[in-house]
Amino acid sequence: MKVFVTGATGFIGSAVVDELLSNGHQVLGLARSEASAKKLKAAGAEPVYGNLTDFESLKKGAQDADAVAHLGFIHDFTRFAEVCEIDRKVIESIGESLVGTTKPFIVTSGTGIIRKEGVVTEHDPVVATPNPRTATELAVNAVANKGVRASVVRFPPSVHGVGDTKGFVPIYIGIAGEKGMAAVVNEGRNVWPAVHRLDAAKVFRLALEKNPNPRTRYHAVTEQGVPMKDIAHLIAERLQIPFKNINEQEAEAYFAWFTHFAMFDNASSGEWTQQELNWKPGHPTLLEDLKSDVYFKEE
Repeated sequence: MKVFVTGATGFIGSAVVDELLSNGHQVLGLARSEASAKKLKAAGAEPVYGNLTDFESLKKGAQDADAVAHLGFIHDFTRFAEVCEIDRKVIESIGESLVGTTKPFIVTSGTGIIRKEGVVTEHDPVVATPNPRTATELAVNAVANKGVRASVVRFPPSVHGVGDTKGFVPIYIGIAGEKGMAAVVNEGRNVWPAVHRLDAAKVFRLALEKNPNPRTRYHAVTEQGVPMKDIAHLIAERLQIPFKNINEQEAEAYFAWFTHFAMFDNASSGEWTQQELNWKPGHPTLLEDLKSDVYFKEE
């Protein structure tokens, strides 16, 4: 099938493009620049010129394809509410062009928007909260109510692997290097679920091929929860700096804007997704990547 992919040259999106192409599908990739278009052509995909605020280009891409994979997102935390609202409008625009069709429309979300005691699963619904990021899944529900086969793949806080330069792990490594110590809050008992980017890409491809019922949620999660203390100990070891436990009052001075994410406790399961899609993850774990040269280049 021919799949329209937003975020097609991004860290995860580019892996999804490769996964689709290597399994016999065609790809139309959203390209906001000539440089992005060249990357897509080199990969074997066809560029669709536009961006996430050019709704006509999004509609055209969806109309010209047999399926849509929405992985694009404006990663600007200084205007987070605004970019979440843009994402809602993107989903609505694409959804409008899919009404009356049976084309699968798979949208990216995150396990972190579900706040609960215990393990987050695919069956946990998103409800409106002060967190602007809930707009994404609420928009999916809205277009699904119009008959669109809109579903969600939730990613964990850490999607890791070669090329990860802007995710939680490299941000944490940068802070530790700058401060001269790898710190955790409250002994680092909180956990980050994780998935390798290539395993995550496979979930997207399998979900598109399955063309699930509207509102289906998948979890691209291979590790239910990696303790922050284990992540921090490895970073301290690789950077040859001290490991330190700090309290919540000290956290703001150390982590600044990243404090919320450093204290994130988001145990999440991908067991149902593995069974439903016959998905068999096979790439390195987060700690294995930290032990290798993925984040730390050998001298």
